[in-house]
Amino acid sequence: MYHTRHKGTHYEAGYKWGNLLFHNGNIISNQPTFSITKERSEFSKACLPIYQKYYPEILEEIRGIANGQRRSFENLFTFLSSMYCFEFTNHCTCFAFKDKNNIMLARNSDFLVSLEKVSLEKIYMNCIYKLNEVYSFNGNTTAFVQMEDGINEHGLAIDLTFVYPKIRGAGFNAGMLVRYLLEKCKSTKEAIKHLKMLPIASQQVLIIADSYGDIANVECNNEKMHIVNPSKENDFVLSTNNFYSDEMKQYNNLSIDDWKSNERYQVAYTALQQNKNQFSLNLAKNILSGKYGFMCQYDRKKMLTLFGQSSMIQKIKGFIVLKETLAGEHLKKIVDSNLLNLTSVISRLKTHKLSCHL
Repeated sequence: MYHTRHKGTHYEAGYKWGNLLFHNGNIISNQPTFSITKERSEFSKACLPIYQKYYPEILEEIRGIANGQRRSFENLFTFLSSMYCFEFTNHCTCFAFKDKNNIMLARNSDFLVSLEKVSLEKIYMNCIYKLNEVYSFNGNTTAFVQMEDGINEHGLAIDLTFVYPKIRGAGFNAGMLVRYLLEKCKSTKEAIKHLKMLPIASQQVLIIADSYGDIANVECNNEKMHIVNPSKENDFVLSTNNFYSDEMKQYNNLSIDDWKSNERYQVAYTALQQNKNQFSLNLAKNILSGKYGFMCQYDRKKMLTLFGQSSMIQKIKGFIVLKETLAGEHLKKIVDSNLLNLTSVISRLKTHKLSCHL
């Protein structure tokens, strides 16, 4: 797993990273996962005006990467903007809960073993972004530019779970939504306000939590959005790779292999419900590692859990504390909330061995 830091303008950050890869012999478009089809190219052309209107700075970052790579901006944008909108082999489980002491967001991410052998370990990155005129954030990605999860300088944390596309339309895909919200929003309420404004391309569930304890599950696609908040009985939200609200179930694609999405959902839901007075970091790790039932016990010849992580957001004595378990490592980061500056992150790494070899 790579750890990267990005600063300056979006274009400068993109060019520096693309140029660094180029001089080390790494060409993004030569990766086996880099796929450009006529259908995706036409789709990305419809998306381009939306990014120009709502998020022009991300286009500058993509242009910077393309220039640094000595490659086409159009192809790079097509690859990134069409992701999640067609096929995707990422499946995950994500939940958030809170009690009097803790606000926690936890997830794992499952991939085909064949994909991991090709390129995943080379492209999986933990990124710290401190760019001009947007909020700093710490995020994780397997696709660069887009984020699968992250937390920003204000303590807003966001995770996505992909829902296989049944419909799609011009707009932001799942990873771009996460990136946009981390850079633009301070709170869960603000993130939802922006989501209602943005055209959405793909199908996904976003789990959003902020440092004030406001947690939400947002099921959304190009046509509709449904928001679920914790109830008095169950102070948590949960997602896998399907929609579960009555309003959104019609958009599930029942013809595909969802990697036991319903079973993972029921295991996590039951564990959270039965332990609602005992929420903790250990509970999150135990759920993700399969100690409460099926979660990551796949046939490892075909698929595996690439990483599992748990994030605890607390405000203690002027600090926001983030605890993560990532790829078998325990990473503790303390961010001074007075400086609100992710470049001042203090990191300590300790080895953790979880069952199922997360």
